[in-house]
Amino acid sequence: MKDILDQLEDRRAEARQGGGEKRIANQHAKGKLTARERLEVLLDEGSFEEFDTFVTHRCTEFGMQEVKYPGDGVITGWGTINGRQVYVFSQDFTVFGGSLSEAHAEKICKIMDMAIQNGAPVIGINDSGGARIQEGVASLAGYAGVFQRNIMASGVVPQISLIMGPCAGGAVYSPAMTDFIFMVRDSSYMFVTGPDVVKTVTNEVVTAEELGGAKTHTSKSSVADGAFENDLEALIEVRRLFDFLPLSNREKPPVRPFFDAPDRIDDSLDTIVPANPNTPYDMKEVITKVADEGDFFEIQADYARNIITGFVRIEGSTVGIVANQPLCLAGCLDIDSARKAGRFVRFCDAFEIPILTFVDVPGFLPGTGQEYGGIIKHGSKLLFAYGEATVPKVTVITRKAYGGAYVVMASKHLRGDMNYAWPTAEVAVMGAKGAVEILYRSEASDPEKIAQRTADYEDRFANPFVTAERGFIDEVIMPHSTRRRVARAFASLRGKQMKNPWKKHDNIPL
Repeated sequence: MKDILDQLEDRRAEARQGGGEKRIANQHAKGKLTARERLEVLLDEGSFEEFDTFVTHRCTEFGMQEVKYPGDGVITGWGTINGRQVYVFSQDFTVFGGSLSEAHAEKICKIMDMAIQNGAPVIGINDSGGARIQEGVASLAGYAGVFQRNIMASGVVPQISLIMGPCAGGAVYSPAMTDFIFMVRDSSYMFVTGPDVVKTVTNEVVTAEELGGAKTHTSKSSVADGAFENDLEALIEVRRLFDFLPLSNREKPPVRPFFDAPDRIDDSLDTIVPANPNTPYDMKEVITKVADEGDFFEIQADYARNIITGFVRIEGSTVGIVANQPLCLAGCLDIDSARKAGRFVRFCDAFEIPILTFVDVPGFLPGTGQEYGGIIKHGSKLLFAYGEATVPKVTVITRKAYGGAYVVMASKHLRGDMNYAWPTAEVAVMGAKGAVEILYRSEASDPEKIAQRTADYEDRFANPFVTAERGFIDEVIMPHSTRRRVARAFASLRGKQMKNPWKKHDNIPL
């Protein structure tokens, strides 16, 4: 019996070595953790239960039958993060460069099936050279199997991807279908075709970092939701994000202990909006002053900075934040911001996360670039997402809310539950100057008359009371009491029940 037990331990030790000490040393030399070390950081100590430790590939082409490693380049199983269940896979670059084989894919598909069945999130750590060429179409079929699971899991369990090395070719489409993607600066990249192919086909000379590095995907393409300095920081921050999310669409988001009074008053909010309506201010300051302990996990911080998305807690419960940012493009909505916020709103709605919207929007960004790029179609994505959402929606208008952008930003007309406005709010079809130039075009040659008309328009419309008189604003509130009002609003909406008409699925304007 002892011999059999020793044999088991020996085989486990072999599996834990991955591709061997030399390749592990190479991984460390690049500033990267190994696949197993990453799981040790991500998961609670001692919680990992591994599956398929001894699985190997079945390829006999190109002499592959002579080279086999237990686990076949990916570590799969489940564990816990702060006591809550999660399924994980971690690709091992020390084994065949982390390339995906048929057996490798089957291991990933198994834990994804279990995650959907048992109602727990999936976190995938990607560090792979792509499809294993020696297996040909079998490896491509393996990718397709993973893609199908990503699709079936979407909206059922949260899916998070960590890119911690190369992720190229067909491999990029699995992370692309997950809810959040995080990268590591200077050691991870994603692209469909690499720099060599790009040069051959288009004659463009570009480095891997410029083509698909963390900076590119967090600030230009919007493929990634965030980037971190190293493996350790990335894994710790994903643990932090995980604490905001429900385990599945069958559960409510977690409620954490909080040490911040729900009725806390913050007098600094009374003076945060400048007297000059064209002077910007930082909306993130408003968000952190309303959140429990000022804790805010921002999503896509470096992309479409004119809108802010992320998670906070109010009375210990997760709340999704969408907010215009006056510091960038005056908070205008454009193609990029509508896509960014629309996807975030749909994630929150899929997983029963209430949405808090802060509004300071002068309109949609004008120009041929926006019109030719399809602002009509892309702008309607955010409109569609808000109108479709059935979760509790609370909106606070801090300053400008003009035209169609007012409607889009979680207005009462899109089934907003509680819509508040600060006394500094201006809800109108457009700004005073533009409105007067249209209404009093015949007086355009008289600057004094136009100035007086503009002042009259501002007195009449540059306030929240006309909208409040219509019932489109539930209450005009003091800025310092925003946290208390928002907390009470969400508390009153905990029992909200709303269903959309039956449909197979909607047809959002993609």
